[in-house]
This record gives sequence, C-alpha cells and structure tokens, in this order.
Amino acid sequence: MRNWVLPEYIEDILPPEARRIESLRARLLELFRVHGYELVMPPLLEYLESLLTGTGHDMDLRTFKLVDQLSGRTMGLRADITPQVARIDAHLLNREGVTRLCYCGPVLHTLPAGLTSTREPLQIGAEIYGHAGIDSDLEIQRLLAQALKLCQLTDARLDIGHVAVFRTLAQRGGVAPALEADLFAALQAKDASALQALTQGLDRTTRNAILLLPELYGGPEVIARAGRELPRHAEIKGALADLERLSGTQDVAVGIDLADLRGYHYHSGVTFAAYCSRRPNAIALGGRYDGVGKAFGRARPATGFTLYLLELARLAPGAPAPGCIRAPRPSEPALAAEIARLRAAGEVVIQDLPGHENDNDEGRCTRALVRSKGKWLVKKT
Repeated sequence: MRNWVLPEYIEDILPPEARRIESLRARLLELFRVHGYELVMPPLLEYLESLLTGTGHDMDLRTFKLVDQLSGRTMGLRADITPQVARIDAHLLNREGVTRLCYCGPVLHTLPAGLTSTREPLQIGAEIYGHAGIDSDLEIQRLLAQALKLCQLTDARLDIGHVAVFRTLAQRGGVAPALEADLFAALQAKDASALQALTQGLDRTTRNAILLLPELYGGPEVIARAGRELPRHAEIKGALADLERLSGTQDVAVGIDLADLRGYHYHSGVTFAAYCSRRPNAIALGGRYDGVGKAFGRARPATGFTLYLLELARLAPGAPAPGCIRAPRPSEPALAAEIARLRAAGEVVIQDLPGHENDNDEGRCTRALVRSKGKWLVKKT
C-alpha cells in the first residue's frame, strides 16, 4: 500500500479550500459573538462514558474507541461536539441563568453519513442553555437563518419537526419499546410497507395516526391537516402550536416534516434540519435536547444547532483570492518597512529566497514590489 493513501472518506484540505473554510469560520463565529454566544473549545478526546452520555445508541456506533495508556479506561474520539458543550454548561460553568455558547472543531465518524460525506466533518454551532420556552427555539432558528444568509445560500430551506408527535402516539397507544424502535427505523426510511406490517397489532386510532405521519410533509398547511387528522392529545396539540409559531416567523423557506425523527432518542422537542438544493445531505441539524445535561448533574433545558462547515464552504460562493505581492529580500530599512506596512494592511507579501528569484509561485503573485524613483511601489506583473 502506498504510504500517502488516506483512509476512505478522509481527505486533505488544500490551500484554496482551506482559505474559504477559515474565512467562513471566522465570519460565523463573529456572527455568534455579536449575538452573545461565548466560544468554548472542548477536547477531541474524552472518556467514552462522558462522550456518549444522553446521546443514545446511534452515537455509540459512530464513535471511534481506543484504550487510554495512562488509565486503562476506554476513550472515544468525539463524533459530536454538542454533548461536550452540554457538559461544560452543566458541570464547569454552573451558571443559574441563560447561557449562550458556541463552538467550532473537527469530529470523527466511524462511517460517513452519505456517499459524498467525509468521516471528519468540521462542526460549527451555537447552543442556548437554561430556557425551556419556545422563544429560545425561535432565537436559535433565527440565528441559523442568519448564518445561512451570511453564507449566501439563497436556496436554503429549513425542515421543522417535533418528536412529541410520534412519542405521544407510541406512549398513548401502548407501543412496546422494541416495536417503537422498529417503527422509528421505518419512519426514518419512509418505508410504507414496513409501517403497514409493524402497525398491524396496534389499535385503529394509533395505527392510522402513525401511517399518516409520512404524508405530513410540506408547507405550513401541513400543521392544519395534522390538527384535523391526528388524535387530539394535549401533547400533540402543544407540539403543533410550537410548529405553527416557528414556521410563521422565519427568514428562510420552511417545510414541516412530522416523520423526520432524526435524533429521536436525543431530542426532547422541536427538531430541524437545513438543506440546500445542491446537496443531498443536511447542511445543519438542530433542535431541543433538555435531558442531556441531567447525566452531568444538572438537567438544564437546551436548544441549539450544528452546521457542517466543509459543506458550507463548498456551497457558498467564494471570493477570488487577491494576488500575492512578490518582494525582493530586504536590503534596506525602507524596503523592510514597506513590506511590514503591506502585511499589516492584510496583503500577502512573499519574499524571494536565494536562487529562486525568478520563480512564478504557481501564478499566485500578480504584483511585485519594485523600486521606482527612489520609492518602493507595488506594480502589476
């Protein structure tokens, strides 16, 4: 095997794309900062119990595991940063009021999310802790909409759901845990024939409601249909009221999907995913997850979202990189001062090295610093 071959679904990020990613990362973190979100930097590696706390079985399967040579305990390479941020809020910051946090960093997945996905996504996101009402869900979704606007994704849309709808149907219908798991998998796969078979033993009301869920996808009018045709349980009515408020106050196209149970074992209320017509996979995921902090000692209400930075950088229109400036090696104070001034202004200045004065830097330098009439001036090459 060639030494330079990378594992499947792992890739190097080369200079032009790395520049776009870094530019986008800085602008998004600044957007979060001015909205009051404080940056945290959790470690890439943690003890496995901490990483998987409250995240359900799915995250366990996606997490790379290894043995710590110092303690002998099993450790994991994080597959998601959100549980780590919940740990920081619950156990380290220990604040009583509302806390807004943001983060950015790589995660590792044992398997890719799709055929075009990487196993080393770059996550960037924001979370609100300490507020249980719909207003914090609304704030976090509006922040996501602004982030998508900053990325100039004019064709982005937001699909919103609520885990309380299916969860209430399962609980009120007396669905056994094993069957609930099978129904969940069938709904995620949009497998109508499997749903028909799995619901055979349920009461008529519960069965009809579960079979209806895959059809409850579309615009905000879906909420009205769900209110008419689903059982009138208080939990379902409350969930639909939340969805109605959220769908009517967004700055991005909104869809409703009551069969999308992504993160069902992890989320506790509203869920949402952002899509772009040019990508098959979600470019952002989010929702309410009130129970995660409980295992860390404080059951704080929480809502937030995660964006996939690599996907965003490939979708967002990139500005052409300004050409570099080639400069001779400093031979006098005036030249050194002019190079320093240009760099302080944000220009990229590349100084010649001995023996390479005629290199073209693969076309990167479109200008040169030359001496003209006793002054150092930048001129096009």
